Amino acid sequence: MVHLGNDWDDILKDEFESEYYKKIRYWLKKEYDEQTIFPPMDDIFNALKYTPYQDVKAVMLGQDPYHGLGQAHGLCFSVKEGVAIPPSLRNIFTEIQNELGITPPQNGTLTKWAKQGILMLNTVLTVREGHANSHKNIGWTTFTDNIIKKLNEHEKPIVFFLWGKNARDKKKFITNPNHLILETVHPSPLSAYNGFFGCGHFVKCNEFLQSQGLQPINWDLKE
Repeated sequence: MVHLGNDWDDILKDEFESEYYKKIRYWLKKEYDEQTIFPPMDDIFNALKYTPYQDVKAVMLGQDPYHGLGQAHGLCFSVKEGVAIPPSLRNIFTEIQNELGITPPQNGTLTKWAKQGILMLNTVLTVREGHANSHKNIGWTTFTDNIIKKLNEHEKPIVFFLWGKNARDKKKFITNPNHLILETVHPSPLSAYNGFFGCGHFVKCNEFLQSQGLQPINWDLKE
């Protein structure tokens, strides 16, 4: 039984008791027994554990976890402390520097953002080592679709960062006009120069939060 330790437990109770989720559990047990799967089992739901529903100010959507040894720990784009910063995250730090003048950190762990109210959610929550998107068809997209639907009902305004196709596919579930959608290409080196660099999303996010009377995000991970 999943225990998140905050209000997500009640909000997602029906999901965790659903038939499709039972199939995910069955599949994952087999995968973790027979393959190397990331993140570690105890880290799968870290995005939900770090950021309670009531505290969500922004949602950052990734594709699926990093599939290299020791990288993924349950927060999209984030890597464990001491792990080399992946190219997409390096590009995110570059854009923050260009917008806000914040020098990129040497560490790629994003828990400080999660604790400020950014739900760092991947659209698929597990992956087989060395095989990107290998778990995309086991049911996770239904689970994360339903999380976005729950967030759409949030009483406070939320900023949704939708970068790349997997994230933008969730846009249809964000119908509440109180929320702000910021969308562009994925920050990977393959696409970052086609619209991610210069998008202004980090400034726009904070301007929106302040306009709603909410505390802006401190993007500087070094503080």
